[in-house]
Amino acid sequence: MAEHLHIATGDKSAKYELLYRQVVALVEGEDDSIARMANIAAMIAQTFDFLWTGFYRVVGDELILGPFQGPMACTRIGYGRGVCGSSWAERRTIVVDDVEKFAGHIACSSLSRSEIVVPIIRGEMILGVLDIDSEQLATFDDVDALWLAKIVDLL
Repeated sequence: MAEHLHIATGDKSAKYELLYRQVVALVEGEDDSIARMANIAAMIAQTFDFLWTGFYRVVGDELILGPFQGPMACTRIGYGRGVCGSSWAERRTIVVDDVEKFAGHIACSSLSRSEIVVPIIRGEMILGVLDIDSEQLATFDDVDALWLAKIVDLL
């Protein structure tokens, strides 16, 4: 990768555009989903310096922790529970400006203030979710939702 991943200045869309191109190059030829998740989590975390960036995989009737960057995390999340379980159940991206105002939020870290969860959908199946937490309120918006959906489509 010739371009440096972290951009000190510029807008969020420009960062995502560069990140997306680099993820495309990275995952090309790699068919192991865990390896892809691990590198994608690292790339997002390095680019944006979020509190926590990672994946949960659907295994049976719960989400099980997958590759991530950040502090210790919840290991298992039930269907429909918290932001991650709700994203899975509702089959949609959920942006939470203030996690304390999300009914049923699961506090894996007291430092988390806002969150975005993007489901990984293949046909009719949901394979997991991409979960990102921020220490700041209202960190995530439609730009994040758009680009992160494009990134999870590369899994």
